[in-house]
Amino acid sequence: MANVVVVGTQWGDEGKGKIVDYLASKADLVVRFQGGNNAGHTLVVKGQQTICHLIPSGILHPGKKCFIANGVVVDPEVLLEEMNKLNERGIPVTPKRLSLSEKAHLIMPYHKALDVAREAAKGKDKIGTTGRGIGPCYEDKVARVGIRAVDLLEPDTLQEKIQSNLKEKNFFLSHYLNADPLEFQAVYDRYLSMAETLRPYITDVSVEIDRALKKGKKILFEGAQGTHLDVDHGTYPFVTSSNPISGAACAGAGVGPDKLHHMIGIVKAYTTRVGAGPLPTELLDEIGDYIQQRGAEFGATTGRKRRCGWLDLVMVRDSVRLNGLSSLGITKLDVLTGLEKVKICVAYQLEGKKVDSMPASLKKLSQCTPVYEEYPGWEEDISSARKWKDLPASARKYLKRIEEVTQVPLSIISVGSGREQSIILRDPFGQGPRRRPQDARREP
Repeated sequence: MANVVVVGTQWGDEGKGKIVDYLASKADLVVRFQGGNNAGHTLVVKGQQTICHLIPSGILHPGKKCFIANGVVVDPEVLLEEMNKLNERGIPVTPKRLSLSEKAHLIMPYHKALDVAREAAKGKDKIGTTGRGIGPCYEDKVARVGIRAVDLLEPDTLQEKIQSNLKEKNFFLSHYLNADPLEFQAVYDRYLSMAETLRPYITDVSVEIDRALKKGKKILFEGAQGTHLDVDHGTYPFVTSSNPISGAACAGAGVGPDKLHHMIGIVKAYTTRVGAGPLPTELLDEIGDYIQQRGAEFGATTGRKRRCGWLDLVMVRDSVRLNGLSSLGITKLDVLTGLEKVKICVAYQLEGKKVDSMPASLKKLSQCTPVYEEYPGWEEDISSARKWKDLPASARKYLKRIEEVTQVPLSIISVGSGREQSIILRDPFGQGPRRRPQDARREP
């Protein structure tokens, strides 16, 4: 029986939440392994919308155990707020259902203050961060001055670390960024009070996962953001501060690579991006507006309007390579309904040459011209489709071309925002190693 890793193949916002929600119903454990509350998974269950920023969406399924692992940076205030909202809705969030890694680093008020002040100082050159303090928290982690969840259990350690860090952070805030400094006692008292509530949830997540694995439990590893926001492999510097690729599940959850079996990459049927950075297939016309409005393309965390473009399979192919993808899950196919023609970018043209992967140089990437293939669109409402044969022939042709270009079979197709609005072609938990494209589903 396979353990499954879910990753985004684009710039995040691929609709991973819905796929994770479906797969969580089949898993025993759901593990979030990187990122922070700069990401949001939007779920629609029985018409009710839920946005999870830190807690894995498996919490919506009774009997599932959820883990926030060591690779996640955690804002305790956001976590507690999320827990309270779920409890108020009758979704219990107890230590039996949620564990927080003792090794997870905590976002502090000075991280958020630095994030906001830096962006303000950059003006038009800002990166477009969410201002949640994610980057500065990861900086402290690498600089070995970070505060971890386990420090909440040791008041003297917590006090010493906050005092030490504030000396440097306040100097930088007030003398370089012209921002207000923070007062120690207010920060310390607030985190000490939150520590009492979080204490029962803090544990060694790696050990808990290992025990479950030895019992043969099925585990779903849930990533945030997308491959091309990866700090190593994305469109740097317009990236996040962690590694959203599948391999990061090992370091981010404390498991060996032999425990990862099926990697499913989520692909939105078109391409979107929030904030600054390159977007080669961007549509600055009425078609882009149509997709943006029909797809309700606004960031789940920030509410920012997303830029929209045709599906870019150059970047998806890169994601196949970087993640070792076993299958693809296609989301928001229904958004393309009503377009007379649909296009797929299969390569770039750069300086008169064909390019099959994304250049590391943003200057070169900005000079890339998409090479498109055009296909007929469809007018039929596909939101009620539950089988492959229910889709219009033109939609099936579009999907088959994605399989052919990426050389990865499809496993799930989403045709609407509701939990039930999906076509399941194969069960990732029942699949072993990646299959060849010629083994993929054939046209009936």
